[in-house]
Amino acid sequence: MTLRLLVNGEERTIQLENGQIPLLSVIRDYLGLKGTKFGCGKAACGACTIHIEGRGVRSCTYPAAMAEGKSITTIEGLGSREAPHPVQQAWIEEVVPQCGYCQPGFMMATAALLRENPAPTNDDIDKAITNICRCGTYFRMRRAIHRAATLVTEGKDSDPDRAAEKVPSRPDIKKTAQK
Repeated sequence: MTLRLLVNGEERTIQLENGQIPLLSVIRDYLGLKGTKFGCGKAACGACTIHIEGRGVRSCTYPAAMAEGKSITTIEGLGSREAPHPVQQAWIEEVVPQCGYCQPGFMMATAALLRENPAPTNDDIDKAITNICRCGTYFRMRRAIHRAATLVTEGKDSDPDRAAEKVPSRPDIKKTAQK
């Protein structure tokens, strides 16, 4: 089958023998976007979280054929090194990652949360962000989520298509992140 996807704003066409293949496999193996991670393969840990039509989806169990014609955003499309999404900027400012493996899924889940609720409470965060981090960086992530909410409410947009244009460059932070 021919599958047409809009990934990070770019139209992509791929040939698949089986449309039931997980979308995560298409993203990583066919499109070469390695930022989205495989964790449990059961939609439990959230390492594979991406956005489809702006909503957080666990791509390890989402059939690729169901994504036909839909807008997909991966961590690569959330922001850029030059213009990070407010969630990415907050993650850097709060020095969240430890091993970092699960962080793209957390950031995608957080961006989806902030799109729907730009000022979440701790309870809102606990209900919406059910991803799993083996390193236990939950407290730093919570601080980063609140920081990202502040960045969003200060005028930095949580929509990845618009955020890249609005978030000012922070060269001092980038230097820290590159070490």
